[in-house]
Amino acid sequence: MSQINTYLEQYGESHQNATNKMIHWVCVPAIMFSLFGILYSIPFFVERTLFFNWAAVFMVLTLLYYLKLSFTMFLGFVLIGGLMLLGIDVIYQYVDFDARMLAYVSIAIFVVAWIAQFIGHKIEGKKPSFLEDVKFLLVGPLWLLHFVYNKIGIGY
Repeated sequence: MSQINTYLEQYGESHQNATNKMIHWVCVPAIMFSLFGILYSIPFFVERTLFFNWAAVFMVLTLLYYLKLSFTMFLGFVLIGGLMLLGIDVIYQYVDFDARMLAYVSIAIFVVAWIAQFIGHKIEGKKPSFLEDVKFLLVGPLWLLHFVYNKIGIGY
């Protein structure tokens, strides 16, 4: 079994309950989006733009990890991550380029989404996978994407 399939199977073991799964479908993308927003709001060593910010740096590092696991998952997250960065940039423009306001909005989303995640795991009766191994914080988004890929017949 490939490394990615092993990770997806291990992650799935603590995500069997339908309510917990539904919560993850909403909250994993929300956490990812809000994390990008928090990172985007941190001052950068050059003028902050769509591609020059800490969120873009984090995305590139994450994409390198995804590329190691699966080329098709990597491609999916080039699109997803790019759209998220674009969304963060739009919010940044909407708040009149106020990084502090972007951070406040992102932190609020981040906190609410994590609270919901922990409620989902309480319902599930199993602790979150990342408590055993931090790499599962990066596997969660892949776990959701693998369902989409399976549905439309894309291998990974």
